[in-house]
Amino acid sequence: VQLQASGGGLVQAGGSLRLSCAASGRTFSVYAMTWLRQTPGKEREFVAAISWNDSTYYKDSVKGRFTISRDNTKNTVYLQMNSLKPEDTAVYYCAAAKSLATMTSVNGMDYWGKGTLVTVSS
Repeated sequence: VQLQASGGGLVQAGGSLRLSCAASGRTFSVYAMTWLRQTPGKEREFVAAISWNDSTYYKDSVKGRFTISRDNTKNTVYLQMNSLKPEDTAVYYCAAAKSLATMTSVNGMDYWGKGTLVTVSS
């Protein structure tokens, strides 16, 4: 599976962005899909995940602001980010996990895409 994230950019605090991650391959629907992020000097962290049957999971600090969704007909997963804060600034990565048990773990991803930078100005 090859993954390509897009949609990052510069936004003011309180604004919104929608990230997209397009996947290649015909088995997209069987994977759990996850968004993670990383800021310089910090470890990569889990942000949100969606299972093959649309169960969703979120990092506490983004609950109520971010929404993960997937469109299996387009092999794409989305991350709608609202009410953005400067602390959301990071490079965002999408990843795919074969196992639901590891879909919220940074070390549990089987495939990674290149990141897309999100910058939230105060």
